[in-house]
Amino acid sequence: MLKNKLNNGVEIPRLGFGVFQMSDAGVCEAAVSSALETGYRLLDTASAYENEEAVGSAVRNSGIPRSEIFITTKLWVQDTGYEKTKAAFYRSLDRLKMDYLDLYLIHQPYSDVHGSWRAMEDLYDEGLIKAIGVSNFSPARLADLITFNRYPPAVNQIETHPFCQQIIPAEFMKAHGVQIEAWAPFAEGKNDIFNNPVLSAIAGRYGKSVAQVILRWLLQRGVVVIPKSANPERIKQNFAVFDFSLDETSMEQITTLDKAEPLIVNHDDPERVKFIGTRIFRT
Repeated sequence: MLKNKLNNGVEIPRLGFGVFQMSDAGVCEAAVSSALETGYRLLDTASAYENEEAVGSAVRNSGIPRSEIFITTKLWVQDTGYEKTKAAFYRSLDRLKMDYLDLYLIHQPYSDVHGSWRAMEDLYDEGLIKAIGVSNFSPARLADLITFNRYPPAVNQIETHPFCQQIIPAEFMKAHGVQIEAWAPFAEGKNDIFNNPVLSAIAGRYGKSVAQVILRWLLQRGVVVIPKSANPERIKQNFAVFDFSLDETSMEQITTLDKAEPLIVNHDDPERVKFIGTRIFRT
């Protein structure tokens, strides 16, 4: 498994498995078990997904040593602030039934993120988290966090796919040692991505699926990526992307699809901030 080295020396697998919208415990546990059996070693969950228990159960039942699996979960907006973040972190650990996390992320760039970050820095110093990071932060929000705290984020997980390639933000993150990680690599199926003529033509040339081409494109950009599927065959197919490489022409062709703006969520939209403020999940 290829890995990227984070800014604190911790290594993260480049290809992982996401469990967003897998709220059914049985479905989630089965999917994670299938992913681990296939070879995935990076798992990405969140308190807001309400499936940390299922992820933890799949890990324990896999027989794979905990040290070989990279576990990420995330802090929701309602739990921001120093004390609330610490309490939320321990609740996530309890649900996962683990002694530490490999990566803990602030899920949304709103509310008291600085208080949360200070709590996460302390938990990191205590050895309870191997790396700390954020999700959905713009370069400006990243710069704010980097400038006024002790540790820079190791990771920023953002919407990244052929229609929203994050070229300029990725350059900023690289310059500041922040690893870009892609959520929704398939754009949640929007814009009929799996039948896109450019991607379909490239897939035909390599004898691969459009999904495999997209994942390979992200990997070759140095992006950590976490595709999601509950289908065992697709889980295996998404992992089978290490036996080919896209040539320069194919990479450039995919670049032409970029709209340079979010397709799924604009986190700079004031209405989005108001909406997120109403999304209350279990604590």
